Amino acid sequence: MNWSGLESLLSGVNKYSTAFGRIWLSMVFVFRVLVFVVAAQRVWGDESKDFVCNTRQPGCTNICYDHIFPISHIRLWALQLIFVTCPSLMVMAHVKFREGKDAKYVALHQGSHLYANPGKKRGGLWWTYLLSLVFKAGFDTSFLYILYRIYHGYDLPKLSKCSLDPCPNTVDCFISRPTEKKIFMLFMVVSSALCIFMCICEMIYLIGKRIAKLVSARHENERLVFADQHELTNMAPPRSQYRKTDPTLGDSRVSLSKREKVKEFSISTTL
Repeated sequence: MNWSGLESLLSGVNKYSTAFGRIWLSMVFVFRVLVFVVAAQRVWGDESKDFVCNTRQPGCTNICYDHIFPISHIRLWALQLIFVTCPSLMVMAHVKFREGKDAKYVALHQGSHLYANPGKKRGGLWWTYLLSLVFKAGFDTSFLYILYRIYHGYDLPKLSKCSLDPCPNTVDCFISRPTEKKIFMLFMVVSSALCIFMCICEMIYLIGKRIAKLVSARHENERLVFADQHELTNMAPPRSQYRKTDPTLGDSRVSLSKREKVKEFSISTTL
């Protein structure tokens, strides 16, 4: 399978993702896709050819192999990677829809834009992005559960016993390189768990940021309503209404009038 096309397609999601989303995408392609393509396919390439049971009964080995390996790890992981990466295409499709809608609006309204930034996670795009995170975490969790249920845990036994028809009795079956395959299986399981953790962190970040914005907007509205309801009135007239007089002027006038009266009285006495 050609994974480079999927990688180039999903690389465009980076500009619409948060920091957690960029880390998730890097983990998917470095720790899962790259390991899957370079190493895991080669390790599991001989699982059917080198599966051996200690019997020569025709058909017994094939029946036991089908019982022990109901589905190949490689095919299960390929399906998991496809299902996990597809929800990111929902975000790209929504952004492309916004860009087309904005282009039509600009053509009809002479340059006026419908969206200031079509890739901004607001409104319906925010819900689409959050839903894609839920799908990614849900698909990873489902495939981990399927792997656990099919193989009864995350282990590959070196010896398996089989007593299905047409085997004449209980036979011992052996798989090739069980320790190496177990290490790769645990690596893929841990990588999937880390991707689930990153999706949960991103969901908490988006929801927390949205709640903080709503709380901030609510407090701002309450502050404006309080200011409107308790608008302060002028408790005193403006300063321009006061007479700008010198406080010492009254005393000087009083002393002047007294001096004039004394002067008049002295004149009258001399006369």
